[in-house]
Amino acid sequence: MKDKIYSWKMTSLKEDFQLQESPFPDLSENEVLVEIAGCGVCHTDLSFWYFGVKTKKELPITLGHEISGQVIAGDPAWVGKNVIIPAVLPCGECELCKKGRSNMCQNQLMPGNDFDGGFASHIKVPSKFLCPVPDKVLEKYSLQQLAVVADAISTPYQVLMKSEIEPEDLAIVIGVGGVGTYAALIAKIMGAKVIAIDIDDMKLNNAKTNGIDAIINAKDLDIKSIKSKVKEIAKELGVSKYGWKIFEISGTRIGQETAFALITYTTTLSIVGFTMDKPDVRLSNLMAFDAKLIGTWGCKPELYPEVLDLIAEDKLQISSFIETFPMSQINEVFRNTLAHKYTKRSILVPDFEN
Repeated sequence: MKDKIYSWKMTSLKEDFQLQESPFPDLSENEVLVEIAGCGVCHTDLSFWYFGVKTKKELPITLGHEISGQVIAGDPAWVGKNVIIPAVLPCGECELCKKGRSNMCQNQLMPGNDFDGGFASHIKVPSKFLCPVPDKVLEKYSLQQLAVVADAISTPYQVLMKSEIEPEDLAIVIGVGGVGTYAALIAKIMGAKVIAIDIDDMKLNNAKTNGIDAIINAKDLDIKSIKSKVKEIAKELGVSKYGWKIFEISGTRIGQETAFALITYTTTLSIVGFTMDKPDVRLSNLMAFDAKLIGTWGCKPELYPEVLDLIAEDKLQISSFIETFPMSQINEVFRNTLAHKYTKRSILVPDFEN
């Protein structure tokens, strides 16, 4: 394995990933080589692999953008450091970066989209926005486990900050899978009362066990019934009937339609999940309720240290919501993820033979 990169390549839509090897790449002055510790499996990866969303790099490509690892070559200031690779790597120099919107940098590079990603033994990345992992965090979790910080935790953290959530607000999280669970937990950390909505009892019970105030299984409920239950729970929790913070993370049409139906006076609705389907909503409700509808894309690297602080201070627990698999099982893991067989975030760990 010396001086070789082993990677699982997507060669065509819906087909098995293929193991390939290549020599270590040349590094420019601003690049480093990271030995990968773990790479999380995200719904975005499924969108590329199965649902026909185009990657910017032509196939074949190595997917994976939720990456942790150790720098082994490149800038001496980075070599030997344990790092999280942000899922969105901005340029840091453009108009959007300078306005504090670096997550939307139009020169951004995304592993597993713009270039080969993290389902591999190593990855070459720009060093500018790498996030060092403090020893105090590694005393609590392995570097493999911390791969989820790159997206599953940082993305909801950013959208919660954008929503201007405040203590005693009502936060409604629709879809408590790999990202939504962390959104619910972080909202709770920020002092909100939290309702989790999903169609999976196991996910909902896991959220409830970890401190979420209330849960609703929407599997057999119409939107009107869901809305009635939310109002009832909000009253029981003693929260205001105004200014609800709603986070749609299921990435489904029905989830988005449900989220929009829950809008009330001065609500902020944040769209986090992605779907190619088009919901049937009446946008005039935003006017009638003086509500806000916002989106979010990844997380700007500047916020990553704040996420690691939550973990270091034991405010945010992650081990109950993740599961590791050998990277050689990538095809099985992707098929099972597509079939909704997992209730935890899957992290693939390199197990390439020398």
